[in-house]
Amino acid sequence: MANLKKFVPPVEFHPGITLSEKLKEMGMSVKEFAVRTSKPEKTIFAVMSGKSSVTSDMAVAFESVTKIPAHFWLNIQRGYDEYVARQKREEQLSKAYEWARLFPLAKMMEFGWIPTVHTADEKVKALLAFFQVSTDRAWEDYYLNQQLKVAFRISLNNIKEAHAISAWLRQGEIQAAEMPTAEFSEKILRETIPAMKSLCAEHPEDFAIRLQDLCAQAGVKLVYTPCLPEAPINGSTRWINDVPCIQMTGRHKRNDIFWFTFFHELGHILLHGKKDIFLEDIEYEDKQKEKEKAADDFSSRILLSQTEESEIIKQGDFSANTIRYYAEKFGIHPGIIVGRLQHNKVISFTAHANLIEKIELFS
Repeated sequence: MANLKKFVPPVEFHPGITLSEKLKEMGMSVKEFAVRTSKPEKTIFAVMSGKSSVTSDMAVAFESVTKIPAHFWLNIQRGYDEYVARQKREEQLSKAYEWARLFPLAKMMEFGWIPTVHTADEKVKALLAFFQVSTDRAWEDYYLNQQLKVAFRISLNNIKEAHAISAWLRQGEIQAAEMPTAEFSEKILRETIPAMKSLCAEHPEDFAIRLQDLCAQAGVKLVYTPCLPEAPINGSTRWINDVPCIQMTGRHKRNDIFWFTFFHELGHILLHGKKDIFLEDIEYEDKQKEKEKAADDFSSRILLSQTEESEIIKQGDFSANTIRYYAEKFGIHPGIIVGRLQHNKVISFTAHANLIEKIELFS
């Protein structure tokens, strides 16, 4: 891409300066000019001192007396107004740098979420463009103060990692916007769950892409977004423009946790409303614990039912061969059984680590 020179408005002076020079050239007093243009003398003084703008009506009147076209006066005014606005903008950007420093900028650049930039102003501009807001105050209104609840329905105000979490969520929105899907169908989604569970059991190399395809067929967007160090989040579910979106990090890099999280998020879509947004592994003010438990139960039942789990525990043998036997019997990956037994403290957290698949969503 060619280097673009910084744009500087061509007019950095108020049209009042031009008017003052023209009246001097014409040898005309302010009072006479005011009479000839049918404008109050104080208005002409205000224009000449830069305290008032030249309006369309004024420009036409000035044209009759000065013989300078109205569009000339208006163009100078527009150029000056733009110059003032850009100067104000630069001041805002300078003040916003303290806000920008609260984000994990280096990591966001490394991930390619924002361009690699170096100066303070460039970093602020990159963040504002990333979030599609004009000021740091606008970011606060959207993510912290819930000024637009229809779009972002929880407040990150009391979350320690608010800035990093907002960046992670925003990146998920960007990814989801680029992903085509069918129209959402709860019926198709429920019918697709067995295929998803089979994918979990088989664990093919391309399982992550194939899972996205299965979700897309049911009208669900599944995106994988790397976890920011300051945002230890595991997943999120929300509806974006009436389309359900699941966002996952895979940060634990274990197939048992990945699949539990996925079906947990799927549970939120099937069990809860479009107005909810859910963040996993993060405590926030609007968190609804009863809905989180319902999603946990949904995920547990899909992967390994209570009856199946009880059968495994009751027989008392938790050797690797026995776990493989029950995994094949119940059509699930051995790592899922290991993870469940570890979670319920039936076996130690280090037992059968070799049966758990390591997951790398990002190369």
